[in-house]
Amino acid sequence: MDDSIQQALGPRVAVAAFDGWNDAGEAASQAASVLRDSQPGIEVATVDPELFFDYQYTRPFLRTDGEGRRFLDWPEANLYRPDDPNGFWTLRGVEPARAWRSFTAEFIDALLSEDVTGLVMIGAMMSDVPHTRPIAVHATSDNELLRNQLEIDRSRYEGPTGILGVLGDAAERAGIPTLSLWASVPHYVAGTTPSPKATLALLEKLGEITSREIDLGTLPTEAAAWEATVDAAAADDEEMTDYIHQLEEARDTWDSPEASGDAIAQAFEKYLRGDGGPGRGRPPRG
Repeated sequence: MDDSIQQALGPRVAVAAFDGWNDAGEAASQAASVLRDSQPGIEVATVDPELFFDYQYTRPFLRTDGEGRRFLDWPEANLYRPDDPNGFWTLRGVEPARAWRSFTAEFIDALLSEDVTGLVMIGAMMSDVPHTRPIAVHATSDNELLRNQLEIDRSRYEGPTGILGVLGDAAERAGIPTLSLWASVPHYVAGTTPSPKATLALLEKLGEITSREIDLGTLPTEAAAWEATVDAAAADDEEMTDYIHQLEEARDTWDSPEASGDAIAQAFEKYLRGDGGPGRGRPPRG
């Protein structure tokens, strides 16, 4: 890891992602799952689901195993410690429906007990972006040292927040430096299918920021297949094809050398406020 980043985040980095409002296209939760699956480890903290989840809002899932036995998957949230000391701790679960302060306090205590020295929170939001262009990942931090070393911004978003916003605030107050990574997922596919291209973008950005190599497995292939599938679906809809071309032109203008930093910041703030047009109404909460 780069020395300056290690100074700010420290050697024991946790990554947090939650299903729900913070997770367009399941991009963030899948990124945390990829991390967890690629590095053996053990569960070191969990919560009592009866205290934090509303089963009418997040229902248990009925499954059948390979031997025909049926069982229930209950909503959960837990923290895993990697066997590899250079790996990532992963805090993964469902956004709680109640008692957010208690939920957060339990995991802050667990992070402190594990001597975690830095926390990266990952999320995904629906945005006016085309699936044919690289997925933008925006990094922000409330920690001045991290902002200076990474040359990233402090979020200017004001409004309703999700569990990532609450967790990040509590972590900073507890002395754990935090930063947030948010992927912009095309709104016209974010609510229907998982978005492996956004998951890939989040993990690549995480690896870049922490200077750590991440095992991406088959994710690049899945991302390419996803894009090809959306291409094929859009090709059968002339109105959708025209709309995607408009998004491509807007994105290319945004990415051009002539685009000012202020213009890019204003465009991202528009995403945060959720006023980019129909279908984009959920701002990130962290």
